This record gives sequence, structure tokens and C-alpha cells, in this order.
Amino acid sequence: MAPDFELMAFDKTMFRLSDSIGNRVVILFYPAAFTGVCSKEMCTFTDSMNRLEAAEAEVLGISVDGIFANAAFADANEIGFPLLSDTDRIATDAYGVGIPFVMPDYIAAQRSVFVIEADGKISYAWIAENPGIEPDYEAVLSHLEN
Repeated sequence: MAPDFELMAFDKTMFRLSDSIGNRVVILFYPAAFTGVCSKEMCTFTDSMNRLEAAEAEVLGISVDGIFANAAFADANEIGFPLLSDTDRIATDAYGVGIPFVMPDYIAAQRSVFVIEADGKISYAWIAENPGIEPDYEAVLSHLEN
């Protein structure tokens, strides 16, 4: 079962995963707003929104960045789904994706993708070996379409 969490989105609304039971949810953990690979990843998923919506999947990005950084990141890149701030590492820890990142004693979210089915079970999980690796976008989309 997918660990539940409640986080604030960049528009200051609260999102609780358990409120989405009954829907498919794609969670995209990313290390840091405005970095090259994170920008490419979020833009690639935004460009795939037609396929994601056809698969009836709700998409969420999660990073340890604050809401203002995520809002600016979403605006600058025209990201088509909510970005949630996990500043207390609640979801990052629950999914086991915390990694040391750039600064001493700083823990970010490792780039990872989780697909949660309508019943709350994780049906797809991918965690990058390092933050510079992008997900296999087609594998994620194919999983959702099957």
C-alpha cells in the first residue's frame, strides 16, 4: 500500500493522498526545482498530459523545495500538474527516497516515480541510481496504458 501523506501545493492548497483513493496517481519525486534534469522531467510529463489523462491518472510532483520555489518553477516551465512541498521530508521518508544532495547535511528527494492504483496499492516504482538519471518515460506511460 502507498504511504499516505498530506502536503501543501504551490497554490497553497493542501493535498492528502488518501483523498485520491479511487483514482490512479502518479507521484514524481524530484531533487530540486530549476535544475536541468528536473526541468526536463517535469516538462516531459507535462507534454505527456494527454496520455496521462487518457489513462485517468492524476499527476503530482514532490520535492523538498518550498511552495514559493515550486510556484516559480511551475510558472517558468508551464508545468501542468501540482507540485507539492515536502519541506519536512514526510513523503520523502515514507517512500524511502531521501538522498544527500549538494550541501552537507541536506536531504533532497531522489528522482523517482510511483504509480498508485485506485485501491491505494503501488503498481509501479522506479528510483534513480543517482539524481542525473531520468525515468524511462515510455515505460511509465505504457504501464499506465495497459
